[in-house]
Amino acid sequence: MPTPRLAITSARKQFPGVLALDGVSLTLAPGEVLAVVGENGAGKSTLMKIVAGVYTPDAGEVLLNGELIRFPGPAEAIAAGVTLIHQELNLAENLTVTDNLFLGRELTRGGVLRTLDRRAMSERAVALLARVGLSEDRANVRVEGLPPGEKQLVEIARALGTQVRVLIMDEPTSSLTQKETEQLYKVIDALKADDVSVLYISHRLAEVKRVADRVTVLRDGKNAGELAKTEITHDNMVRLMVGRDLKQFYPKVHRTGTGGAAVLSVRDVRYARGPETPASFEVRAGEILGMAGLVGAGRTELSEAVFGVRALVAGGLLLNNESLRVRSPRDAINAGILLVPEDRRLHGLVLPESVGFNLSLPNLDRLTSLFGVKRRGEADLHSTWISRLRVKTPSAAQPVGLLSGGNQQKVVYGKWLARGPKVLILDEPTRGVDVGAKAEIYALIDELAGKGVAVWMITSDMEELLGMSDRVVVMHEGRVAGELAGTKLTEENVMRLATGGWNAEGEKG
Repeated sequence: MPTPRLAITSARKQFPGVLALDGVSLTLAPGEVLAVVGENGAGKSTLMKIVAGVYTPDAGEVLLNGELIRFPGPAEAIAAGVTLIHQELNLAENLTVTDNLFLGRELTRGGVLRTLDRRAMSERAVALLARVGLSEDRANVRVEGLPPGEKQLVEIARALGTQVRVLIMDEPTSSLTQKETEQLYKVIDALKADDVSVLYISHRLAEVKRVADRVTVLRDGKNAGELAKTEITHDNMVRLMVGRDLKQFYPKVHRTGTGGAAVLSVRDVRYARGPETPASFEVRAGEILGMAGLVGAGRTELSEAVFGVRALVAGGLLLNNESLRVRSPRDAINAGILLVPEDRRLHGLVLPESVGFNLSLPNLDRLTSLFGVKRRGEADLHSTWISRLRVKTPSAAQPVGLLSGGNQQKVVYGKWLARGPKVLILDEPTRGVDVGAKAEIYALIDELAGKGVAVWMITSDMEELLGMSDRVVVMHEGRVAGELAGTKLTEENVMRLATGGWNAEGEKG
């Protein structure tokens, strides 16, 4: 049997109060893509940081090409050919793409008085960018001027500029468009052809199936199982990750799927600095209305206009068939229209503050009197929603920024559910959330719809869209391109509408 490129044996890592890894082992062959999957807190990131020299294991061994290694830091790991691309990008925003590609390993020329070899770096930068599908005109652009997806590709290009033999990708597609994701797949295929080994971490199980040669599953800091290429299916991965079958991953337990009367009607709405074409649709009581569209279709912007973040310049809103004027988010909140935003860390939470603070913040009007905050009522609110949503936190005093992504998302839900929403707008409701937390969130959404809440769900996850939605409205370039339900609600029809080629009746658009 050939020597593995990387072998980890019985790795253990303890943090104060947390056993992050408990005897984890894996192997990685030359030119192989090994996906490491598991719920948040399973130990994936800790294991990758041990391989990349960020952490030192308390016990166990790490072998690179058969030799025992223990890197003092990331620099030594990179020098040995092991590079970790973090989910949170590590780029110097004020520098150009070329400067970032060679930061810390600049090319120089000359004798005693050496100077930067700008020409050599520029030529090399163009070649590296071409490998990840970026044009040469990006070489001299400041990173701060790039969209998130291109920043991710620059990070990958920088890794390719080293003599990388083991490339670790942590949620590499989290900010990529579908086109950029397809380009990433091509990059990975090229890396395999060059005998580079890839450790791939992702919550998106469909892409794991696309890229992985094998899958190692972690659960609670331990090995939960391994899947060969022919065994990699959504159900098999989920079963190992959560330790149980998720027979109703997309539940429709509490609702009929038909919906009742329209709760929110959006009538010929246009908003400031938006498209000229007005948008109209309605969300009914007791249903989940999915909204699909490609990146830039205007889904998030439309939801922000309804929520009062963007000013309406035409059209109007009806709530339970009565005219509603929304000039600010406060107007929407008072009317019972609540928004769970796409970026929970930026727009949904105050990260340095506690779980309790975040749950209380939009509910202070109900928690205060002439004498200040009603502490007992506030404590009851905290315990109620931490318990009901099963938020994994030591206490309500825990800073919310220290929770996992899934638990942060639950806190965002909790602060709004405490108000009793009439319309709940969910923008990418499970982005960056592990599969176990997704199942819990789906069950919660289904329960809310079953109680008569009108749920408007914006999602780019096709499985989620088809699995959870009762009806789907598809947007294309700022306009509503069509509506799908029943037998017409298929991936093919969604994409036809989203790309502007066909309408819901299958006729050419």
